[in-house]
Amino acid sequence: MLKTVIGTFDSRDQAEKAVSALRNNGFYDEISVVASDRTRAGGPQDVTGGSVASGVSTGGVLGGLAGLAMGAGALAIPGIGPIVAAGPIAGILSGAATGGIAGGLIDWGVPAERSRFYEGKVKEGKILASVRSDEGKVNKAAGFLRDNGAKDVEVH
Repeated sequence: MLKTVIGTFDSRDQAEKAVSALRNNGFYDEISVVASDRTRAGGPQDVTGGSVASGVSTGGVLGGLAGLAMGAGALAIPGIGPIVAAGPIAGILSGAATGGIAGGLIDWGVPAERSRFYEGKVKEGKILASVRSDEGKVNKAAGFLRDNGAKDVEVH
């Protein structure tokens, strides 16, 4: 049975380190990242040193996130604004744009209340990372997220 590990990061560097650690330990296609793209539509520059979204969507100049670039896409989510999603979640969000990030997470089995919580974190400028994997690997994935600075790490 697939489970979802989810957490948030305050900075691009933390998210990159976590994704790199996950990839170096056998997690590949399971990793997803969502971030607001504050550089689009005249928005403020992301305080983490550049837009994670534009870096991922324009070819992956973000080191550890570069491997996710193939699944990256820029989306406009009503009520949130422009975001970028990389990995499996990108397809879910493009199909669930009206449900926003919360709708996509609900589709992955994250309870509605927690899904709205994580959507709010992205609105605040946090970077959301998730790993959707089998039960035997989720605790390992959660550990890599925590070890690299993730907050609000949960398994659903």
